[in-house]
Amino acid sequence: QVQVVESGGGLVQPGGSLRLSCAASGNILGIFAMGWYRQAPGKQRELVAHITSGGNTNYADSVKGRFTISRDNAKNTTYLQMNSLKPEDTAVYYCNQVILASGSYSYTAYWGQGTQVTVSS
Repeated sequence: QVQVVESGGGLVQPGGSLRLSCAASGNILGIFAMGWYRQAPGKQRELVAHITSGGNTNYADSVKGRFTISRDNAKNTTYLQMNSLKPEDTAVYYCNQVILASGSYSYTAYWGQGTQVTVSS
């Protein structure tokens, strides 16, 4: 059984920084891609950042130049470094990892439980 768990959310002032982590555990044979999504109250979930197994990244326009996604393949972990945070970044942040688990024949997208990020003075 595979689990994906996020950590690192919290309350931060505008202009501040936070680093989110997301670790996958279980019988994992491979991880194709990792991504971070967010959902603000009353809004749809949106892609924030995405990284492939080869290290290619893409970002939402609203976070380019402020957020950086990275991955540690040895630890099955992805990170989201968030700098210059704005009140509009306030949301629940979800991690998504596309994983090939032992006993499976295809990759499956696994979601974390979400971590709250609040940007406020």
